Amino acid sequence: MLLLPSRVVFPMGIIFLGTMHRLIRTAVSFSVPPVSSSRRLVTTTSTTRLFSTTPGTSTLASFAPRIKTVDAKEPTDSDITIKGWVRTIRKQKTLAFAQVNDGSNLGGIQCVLNFDQLDEASQAAIDQVTTGCAVQITGPLVPSQGGQQAVEVAAKTLRVVGLCPADTYPLAKKRHSLEYLRSIAHLRPRTNTIAAVARVRSQLAAAIHSFFQSQNFVYVQTPLITASDCEGAGELFRVTTLDLEQELPRLNNTDRTVDYSQDFFGKPAFLTVSGQLGGETHACALGDIYTFGPTFRAENSQTTRHLAEFHMVEPEMAFADLQTAMENAEQLLKYTVSHVLKNCQEDLTFFSSFYDKELLDRLQKLVDQPFARVSYREAIAYLQEEIAKDPSKWQYPHVEFGTDLATEHERWLAETKFESCVFVYNYPAAIKAFYMRANDEDNGETVNAMDLLVPGVGELVGGSQREERLDVLEQKLRDNNLNLDDYWWYLDLRRYGSVPHAGYGLGFERLVQYVTGIENIREAIAFPRYPGNAEF
Repeated sequence: MLLLPSRVVFPMGIIFLGTMHRLIRTAVSFSVPPVSSSRRLVTTTSTTRLFSTTPGTSTLASFAPRIKTVDAKEPTDSDITIKGWVRTIRKQKTLAFAQVNDGSNLGGIQCVLNFDQLDEASQAAIDQVTTGCAVQITGPLVPSQGGQQAVEVAAKTLRVVGLCPADTYPLAKKRHSLEYLRSIAHLRPRTNTIAAVARVRSQLAAAIHSFFQSQNFVYVQTPLITASDCEGAGELFRVTTLDLEQELPRLNNTDRTVDYSQDFFGKPAFLTVSGQLGGETHACALGDIYTFGPTFRAENSQTTRHLAEFHMVEPEMAFADLQTAMENAEQLLKYTVSHVLKNCQEDLTFFSSFYDKELLDRLQKLVDQPFARVSYREAIAYLQEEIAKDPSKWQYPHVEFGTDLATEHERWLAETKFESCVFVYNYPAAIKAFYMRANDEDNGETVNAMDLLVPGVGELVGGSQREERLDVLEQKLRDNNLNLDDYWWYLDLRRYGSVPHAGYGLGFERLVQYVTGIENIREAIAFPRYPGNAEF
């Protein structure tokens, strides 16, 4: 036991002083009060704690350094501490085997509790150990006697940090359906599938930021509350502080139009469907930017590919065209998928074993193979030719110019026709958003837009060159019955130093779905929001 001098400096330390729990993330210098015979400061490689040494009082067991189970790879000469939740417990006459998982990896680690080597408090605690309880176990890492893992913990001390009643714990050892797990979304991260999704999702997010930062893109946070409809589709969640249980203020008694001047923002306000328009403002000043945040669609859809709340990655590039956007999107996907193949091997192997046997090959193919590119008109011709062979095989057999491609069309193009990721570009203007640049070669019948279709999912990315011509953009707003006054600031970008610019949106949850092979997008996010569900 190390007694500290009256004045110490902890670089980058975490300090615990009695009941004061202060996280010190910078170098800290402080005076230590006198230490009585019954209370001493003990320092380890990771923490310093003031604890009781009075007989009969409980402590936090050993003060060996804590390691995550993912880092428990080789035997150690000294004790370490594992903190986590018990997945399984097997108790025998003189031994107990606890599989403990702290969330850092899939398998956790086996802890062997030899009753003869445990102190009295640890032996008493064994009876409290059940599936789901939180424990702290200390002992050295030793070569494992079984073939499941390289090392295991030869436990010296066991402390049950949090009890878990076995008779009411919803997660028994048996497998549960993903549908059932959604009903207990607060506990489902303790399952292998959802925990693995969370780890892969975290690595994907880190890779996205790393890619754009390495390309000198500026990260911009655009507002979640907006007065404009980016897509012009009207699928918006309204934001209001008006009391909906009382008579709403009206502009007049004739048409009963609500007077939103009396609302919080003084005008109608909504949750954003995209950060794109705000992103364009910064791209037209900073050059290359990206946003990465939540977006919302009040779309009454119960498919496996749609959520009411999801996250979008939306880069915008000044002095750029559609080709630039497609090249950037391809580079981003190759970078992020390569990153998870390197850093999430255990989790991806799990998904390949239980959800999609071809997952690893498909991901590697994305990294290694150039993406195909085909115009919308060519894609329609390919589909018409294929559907004509047997229309009965298709849910939507009628395809012509102007058809908004369904998922079955998108997946056939990616999985069968091209057997790779494929960009479809130059879509009909009638089925795309107002801000997309009209193509001059066909008098605006098509717009300079693209969708990226990937095997197993369908559309993953949608983007375009933005309309930079003021007069054309104003007319498009009128054609879509949008109020020009609501977009005055967006139009100003075309009045003052307008430049060609392009960008795209990547649905982050769809990327998670694609990389993990999970069939339903509701498993790709912690707390899914969809029609009829806003639990937790």
